[in-house]
Amino acid sequence: MRTLQFTYLIGLLLICTSSFAQSVKQQQLEEERQRLRQEIEQMKQLRADNKLKERSVLDEVEAINSQISTRQNLIKITNQQANLLTREINTNLKKIDVYRKELKVLREDYARMIKKSYKSKSHQSRIMFLLSSSNFAQAYKRLQYMKQYNEHRKEQAIRIESNTQELQKLNRNLSTQKEDKESLIAENREAQQKLQEEKKEQQVLMASIRKKQGKYTKQIKEKEKQANAIDKAIEKLIREAIAKANKKAGKKVTKKGSATTFALTAEAKVLADNFTSNKGKLPWPVGTGRLTKKFGRQPHPTLPNIQINSSGVEIETRKGEKARAIFEGEVIAIQKLKGASRLVQIRHGNYITTYYNIENISVKEGQKVTTKQSIGQVRTNPTTGRAIMKFLIYQNAKRLNPQSWIYRM
Repeated sequence: MRTLQFTYLIGLLLICTSSFAQSVKQQQLEEERQRLRQEIEQMKQLRADNKLKERSVLDEVEAINSQISTRQNLIKITNQQANLLTREINTNLKKIDVYRKELKVLREDYARMIKKSYKSKSHQSRIMFLLSSSNFAQAYKRLQYMKQYNEHRKEQAIRIESNTQELQKLNRNLSTQKEDKESLIAENREAQQKLQEEKKEQQVLMASIRKKQGKYTKQIKEKEKQANAIDKAIEKLIREAIAKANKKAGKKVTKKGSATTFALTAEAKVLADNFTSNKGKLPWPVGTGRLTKKFGRQPHPTLPNIQINSSGVEIETRKGEKARAIFEGEVIAIQKLKGASRLVQIRHGNYITTYYNIENISVKEGQKVTTKQSIGQVRTNPTTGRAIMKFLIYQNAKRLNPQSWIYRM
């Protein structure tokens, strides 16, 4: 009997461990699903607002592409949740089977004890059982046995009640899980339908672009030209910042703007080392946002036969969203650049982070800032209605890929 109960206990423990791991994963998936749903709603609202504005077809295609990509991720996550719920349902079915078997054994054992107790239940028979002892030691042992037997009966009754309640709870959970699974399947069916509608809209827009590809290619090249001019202005600011810092540190500078490496003080070196050690763990430069352009050379999102280059990343966020420092450091520049609104540069030892398309700036040059401190707001373009910030990371005068430094970018 004890061996059988122990076997059931081990089996139940293994099932419960698996169930706990699945529940943690389910919670993570649900958080990601809700995040994606919120992101899609933000995109829909943004696109609805922008329909009242003059907006290029290229912007419209880029927006619908992002919405399609996000919805595909949502469908993927929802599928994973449904599959995990299937595994949880199977796990609960196994737990129910274990409890039912143990409950059967407990009830049978309890019935035997009740029957045995009934046969010897009279008070007189218990006294005779004690008086018939050959000595005091034997009488004491018999008394202890009677006490233990009664306690065991009580324990069995409590165990039966506990297992019965747990079984009822598992059955309720099973019912809820099946309902949740059906809800996820229905939601995915609806998401698939919306995805098809978005793809049709995408095809119509792409068809209109192909008719005037020359016109849109010219627009893209013009934007590239503007972006390159902004990049050169940023790199000039960085070289000037390096030269200024080195002069202050007592290092000789041969030509203004030619410096490419910071001469680090002991304090600056510690800060740079701390920044380095946080690679891949640094927070996003906005609280809420999505990546709309990656770092480096890449096909244009609308016309893939055209290659574009990005010196940093572009992040679209909500209207009025705060821009924030990704690490502690010192504000070294606040500048107005043509086509980029205003930018803020923060030095972290021999690293510089640049945030541009910023307005309502809340810091000033020379100010020390902390990680996640607000430095201003991401400017919303009045024509397109989109709030997009370009974000760059440099080590000395060398461009770095922000996606390698920011957590889950």
